[in-house]
Amino acid sequence: MTSQYESVVKADTERLIPIVESALLLPVSRGEAPILQESMRYSLEAGGKRVRPILCLLTAESLGRPASSALSCAIALEYIHTYSLIHDDLPAMDDDDLRRGKPTNHRVYGEGQAILAGDGLLTEAFGILAGDTTLSHEQRAEAIKTLAEAAGWRGMVGGQSLDLEGEALCRMGKPYDYSRLQLIHRLKTGALLRASLELGAIAAGAERDARNTLRDAGAALGLAFQIQDDILDATSSSEVMGKRVGKDEEKGKITYPKLLGLDGARNVLREVTERAICLLQPIPNPASLTAWANFLSTRVN
Repeated sequence: MTSQYESVVKADTERLIPIVESALLLPVSRGEAPILQESMRYSLEAGGKRVRPILCLLTAESLGRPASSALSCAIALEYIHTYSLIHDDLPAMDDDDLRRGKPTNHRVYGEGQAILAGDGLLTEAFGILAGDTTLSHEQRAEAIKTLAEAAGWRGMVGGQSLDLEGEALCRMGKPYDYSRLQLIHRLKTGALLRASLELGAIAAGAERDARNTLRDAGAALGLAFQIQDDILDATSSSEVMGKRVGKDEEKGKITYPKLLGLDGARNVLREVTERAICLLQPIPNPASLTAWANFLSTRVN
């Protein structure tokens, strides 16, 4: 039986993904490096739930603005996310052969082109924001600053670095503790989801208090998303997930299920999801974002 929030998520997805897809490839439609262009498009076209751009568009709508007002922010987020997946799959990182049910970028184009495809998507994301003249100069500057913080060494990239350090600690028999695990998740996954809501608020012209509230809600959503990812890696299958599962256990990583047990991980997941939902309540139209908070913490892939 489909729950009420699943119906909302389905309707939002059917309504907003076409908006995202209509603009997703335009920034890479022209260029003078054809193999690199093909490599970038390969990963952009690989599908996925487009969670980050949808959350960005929904945030603008929750504040009374049309989804189109945050489209450049949504596309920039998906470019950053896609670049991160390309680099995460590389042999030097997670060494994965499958992503979204398809061969990973480096398996198709080679490691060198995959690295460059990630670099190209990363830099293009900031060009997309800088070139959006529907946003004011101040909004563009704030959006670029927010995305740089979330994607850079104080955010996602820093989290990936700490994750690699954590793997090394585990190999030496020195597992890291709960606070370090929280920090890794807050940066590696949480930062970009946090930015999804904050960028939507910036594009909507929200006041600082509303932006801060949505930033905090996004951080809680990001943590919930990663905890559920840990749970799925321990309990799901490659066929359902469209990528290799069980790799956290193979690498000896400390995850929420490993540290707290599955029941403990699910309890923390429920707590952070409830925190996100509580933070969302003061905004003008929280229904869709609340539904997505519930969905992301119970998704099956």
